Amino acid sequence: MGKVEENKQLKLDALFSSAYDLFLSQGIVKTSIHDIVQKAGVAKGTFYLYFKDKYDIRDRLIAETARKLFLSAHEELQKADIPSFEDKIIFIVDYVIGKLEKNKPILRFISKNLSWGVFRQAVTKKENDTELSSMEYFQQLIQADPALRLRAPETMLFLIAELASSACYSTILENEPVSFEELKPDLYNAIRAIIRAHTLPAAGLP
Repeated sequence: MGKVEENKQLKLDALFSSAYDLFLSQGIVKTSIHDIVQKAGVAKGTFYLYFKDKYDIRDRLIAETARKLFLSAHEELQKADIPSFEDKIIFIVDYVIGKLEKNKPILRFISKNLSWGVFRQAVTKKENDTELSSMEYFQQLIQADPALRLRAPETMLFLIAELASSACYSTILENEPVSFEELKPDLYNAIRAIIRAHTLPAAGLP
């Protein structure tokens, strides 16, 4: 990387870091672009070289945070001996929720701002050509079971993420309608039901 590119990357990283800290500490509504660039130590014009507005940088931050959580969960999954696809998904969800439970500001940030577009960006984005995206890792989980056939796997994954994030928000942050520990068995049963609803019969079966 040349000096110019390195300088650009440093400014971009500063903007991401600044926006992330401000969004977590005071919320998106109360954070202005002026706040972000002032904290990052860059000119406002630099911000617009990379982002359309504060919601654009928010979406990219959510996508990157979600992507890193998923890939970290996948790394832990590879160390475990879990043959069932359903159980693998439950393991990943449980791992991610465990991380979010320990960092409530990040949980609040992701849960309140998750949308289809942001979710799609999170699961399809990758840092470079040699790295797999979250969706490609997900496809590997499917391919690891030759008998498994899924209908609309991307939609299935979104439903699971939407259900889990909504449940986490209400139970972990607000302890409503019950504690998360009380809800967990029902949540995981609901996730299994979503998977089964998207599972097609094995080839040759009606």
